[in-house]
Amino acid sequence: MPTILRLGAYRFHFYSDERTEPVHIHVATSDAECKYWLQPNIRLARNKGIPAHELREIEKLVFQHQQLFLEKYHEAHGR
Repeated sequence: MPTILRLGAYRFHFYSDERTEPVHIHVATSDAECKYWLQPNIRLARNKGIPAHELREIEKLVFQHQQLFLEKYHEAHGR
C-alpha cells in the first residue's frame, strides 16, 4: 500500500490489489478512512468514520493534488 502523500493528519495512499476498480485514492487518519474516485469526476466513494467537515477539507486536498494521484496510480497499476 504505497503512500503517495502526507498532509497534516492525512495519509493519501492506494492498495496495489485494486486493479478492477476505477482510479481512486484512499485517505487515512489515525482512526478513520475514506476513498475518493478520481475519474471521471472526483467524488466520495466511501467513508468510514471521518466527520463531514473533515471530508470537505480532504476533498479540497484531493482536487489540489489530483494530477499527482493520477500519475502515481497509473505508474503503480500500469494503466
